[in-house]
Amino acid sequence: MTHGLPNFTAAQVLIIGDVMLDRYWHGATSRISPEAPVPVVHVTGREERPGGAGNVAVNVAALGAQATLLGLIGTDEAATTLRSLLTRQGVHCRLEGVSNMATITKLRVISHHQQLLRLDFEDGLIPAYSEALLPAYGVALNSRPVVILSDYGKGTLQAPQRLITLGREAGVPILIDPKGADFSRYHGASIITPNLAEFEAVVGPCADDAALVEKGEQLRRQLALEALLITRGEQGMTLLQQGHAPLHLPTEAREVFDVTGAGDTVISVLGAALAAGNTFKEATTLANLAAGIVVGKLGTASVTRDELQRALHPITTRRGILTEEELLPLIHLARSRGERIVMTNGCFDILHPGHVGYLAEARQLGDRLIVAVNDDASVQRLKGKDRPVNNLAQRMAVLSALHDVDWVVPFSEDTPARLIERVLPDILVKGGDYTPEQVAGSKAVVANGGKAIILNYQQGCSTSQIIEAIRKG
Repeated sequence: MTHGLPNFTAAQVLIIGDVMLDRYWHGATSRISPEAPVPVVHVTGREERPGGAGNVAVNVAALGAQATLLGLIGTDEAATTLRSLLTRQGVHCRLEGVSNMATITKLRVISHHQQLLRLDFEDGLIPAYSEALLPAYGVALNSRPVVILSDYGKGTLQAPQRLITLGREAGVPILIDPKGADFSRYHGASIITPNLAEFEAVVGPCADDAALVEKGEQLRRQLALEALLITRGEQGMTLLQQGHAPLHLPTEAREVFDVTGAGDTVISVLGAALAAGNTFKEATTLANLAAGIVVGKLGTASVTRDELQRALHPITTRRGILTEEELLPLIHLARSRGERIVMTNGCFDILHPGHVGYLAEARQLGDRLIVAVNDDASVQRLKGKDRPVNNLAQRMAVLSALHDVDWVVPFSEDTPARLIERVLPDILVKGGDYTPEQVAGSKAVVANGGKAIILNYQQGCSTSQIIEAIRKG
């Protein structure tokens, strides 16, 4: 299981395949046509997105990776729109315009989030057109990207063997989202990613996991693949890799809204993760997570790096006592959600109503409250040899149980300045008779655009007073 996202920024992915334009017409339906028993849709909204291999490229770019797209389009209005959409979304386009061919376009009519009708506009591709992509493909291989062949059965990848051979000779991984019942066309690829229906159309029905693994391994060896990834809908995914035990991953989908483009997301995340240095197992785990996100969206959609990061490490489940190294990535995730970080510190030896009110007030200043706690040795240096009354573990346990406290982290120095300078909260809070300038770490916080705020303790509440009262009986 992968524990973090790779650095996608240096990852280079080359996508080649059937490029198309997806159009959506949205509107309300309130009556049946008097001309025929069909609903009448009052179109009030239009939307356009790259589809097919274009959607794969957009998914790669959304992760922050470098996406280059090769494909065939027409010289019509749809082609102009498609180029513009792809460029705006960070895809480097190397699309060949064919004068006597219509750009593949799919128009979906949607009402109340349900697809009522799809209209396809396309001409059959002439196989010879695909030969025009070979020079650009050869040049693109020089940068040693991960290659994704996105086959939608429209003709661009009708004869993919030359592309596979050139890629393998260049020493780059070749990933294929297959189409049709003849997988022999993909012999020698690094990995193919059929869904269960596509897989069973080739190998026959699989009654259980054991049959699926047996037939999958046979297919993998037959096609000389390094790995085979079968996407299984609500049953998750199965990765079969040479020299490794089968990996069965349960679905990560919380709610399935629309499976359109889910296969594009899987192979794009798989390719970007491999290009960023992940193993097949790690990349598959991320792809499975991404698929669970994208099926909750309408139509062809992409998954961003932040969405993947949040799904990988759900911040809402992580509260309580943390080490400094555990705390920092959670702060980054909180900020990616636009949350404001508040931080305070103290010994908190005997927790009293003054502390509770102070921490509640501090929490109201932002979205997350960090409480940094002096360890036992630093409390003794600050308060004397008879302190603390409660050890560090006890003090942190009580603090972490408070509703207003998100994270509790210890520090060993006399002041938390070093830790504060590393966290750089949006708001640094201190209670007592201080000025903001006197608070440890405040200069770094203010220089980073944050604030230092002084809050008053509740009068009559003091740890020293409680200890003295106990001593007097």
